Amino acid sequence: MNPQAPVNAADDHWLTVVYYRFHSWTGKRPFWAGLFTLIAGAPIIYFPFGDTRLANVSVTLATTTGSGSLIIGILLITLGLALWFQQAIRVFAGVAAILLGLVSLPLSNLGGWGLGLICALVGGSLALSWAPGRPAAPEAGAPTLAATAAVPAPRETETGYATETTAHADGGRNSAG
Repeated sequence: MNPQAPVNAADDHWLTVVYYRFHSWTGKRPFWAGLFTLIAGAPIIYFPFGDTRLANVSVTLATTTGSGSLIIGILLITLGLALWFQQAIRVFAGVAAILLGLVSLPLSNLGGWGLGLICALVGGSLALSWAPGRPAAPEAGAPTLAATAAVPAPRETETGYATETTAHADGGRNSAG
């Protein structure tokens, strides 16, 4: 061990504390999937409405589907933020991001010149493949919950077997009347 290393978080520099908190926050959610999906919306929104200059030539990609591009881009940005804060919808958001990326190909100037399309496909794929982490395994010497907890016995009103009067008689079917 390093004797000069800080012992607790109060001794760390504030940037180190921010880094550790951010790293802990990103480890519990599909961060990269959300980031790629969020970034995918920017070129899809920008290129139909923006004015790009190459040397002295103005490159304008104005199409009649500007509103479609705006809706697709806003939905991708919303899905990216939702992936960060609602991990339970990762499958829906992944499929939706992939479909919106593919729909942006004909509707939004080749998916924002391919930048938005590629980012949406990567972000959606990452969202579909992400799974929450498992808790750390207990130590070898620590008692487990199954070893310490006793299995409860049947209550006095319950029977351990099926009789003619229980609901499990006749193969689980209950006849009325």
